Formats: sequence, structure tokens, C-alpha cells
Amino acid sequence: MEGCGCDGEFRAPKSRDRLNDYFWFCLEHVREYNRAWDYYAGMKPDEIEAHMRADTTWNRPTWPLGQRGATLRRGERETYFTDPFEFFGEEAGPHPNTAGTKHKRRPHGPEEHALVVFDLEAPITAEQVKSRYKELVKLHHPDANGGDKDAEERLKLINEAYQTLRQSLAV
Repeated sequence: MEGCGCDGEFRAPKSRDRLNDYFWFCLEHVREYNRAWDYYAGMKPDEIEAHMRADTTWNRPTWPLGQRGATLRRGERETYFTDPFEFFGEEAGPHPNTAGTKHKRRPHGPEEHALVVFDLEAPITAEQVKSRYKELVKLHHPDANGGDKDAEERLKLINEAYQTLRQSLAV
């Protein structure tokens, strides 16, 4: 700051567009500068709102649950989704393809639970299990889902179910 004899130890951004380019001030002057600085200076209210909305999602695209890349028609609302891992329990509701049909009973025993995870019905063959396992791993692997922790948990469940089915088929 002009006329200040103190060392400029504290940084302050020069502008909204250049946040990594700084002025250097002493403590007293950086406080004065920061009190007067307005990040949104020169923006219209609708520009400010658009900027804030984009920041809530870290400037990344969003889409409805279960509809990645798909577009819904105006006024249409997606109300059903599949939940093969039962993360949401039974309150998630039936899948539209099964609406009106009798709800399946809960699996009893590890083999039945593994079949539910793999979305297979008995009788099964080792080839069916292996093929379905490969499909599920490709779909739910954390590397294919950006390191998502939920994908990692689903993969653990898939691996456990695969081991159970392999053991039951080996008997």
C-alpha cells in the first residue's frame, strides 16, 4: 500500500477472475482491503444466482438418479429405480416392470441372498454365475465409478456372493 512502511506479508486476490494473482499487504491494510472487496462486484443478480448454483455442484453436470445421460420429458418424473442390493429396503417400491406382480419373498440363507445379488433364479450353472459376475464387476468396480465408496461396498457384496455361489456349485 502506498505510504506504508510495513512488510507485505499477507496476500489478497486481485480480482474474481484471477484468484491466484495477489496483492501483498501488511496486516492492517489487508484487513481494510478485504472489508471493501466484493467477489460479486459488477455482476447482475441473475448472474450471481447462476454462479452460486453452479458452485453447489462444483461446476459439474448433474442428472436425475438412475437417468445418467437420459432426458425426461417436461413434466415427467422418475419415481422407480432398481435396488438389487437393498440399500433402501422395501420402502423403495417395486420396479415398474414388476408392478402389479406378487412381491418376492426375502431370501433365506446365503445361497438365496447371493442369487438375489446376482439377479439370477435357480437352477443355475457355473457358466451363468461366472458370466453374471463379470458383468457386475465391470458395472460396479470403483475404478469404473470414479473411486466411489458405495461402488466399493457393492463390489465387496458381489465378491462375497460370487464366492458363495461358487462353493455351492462345487458341492
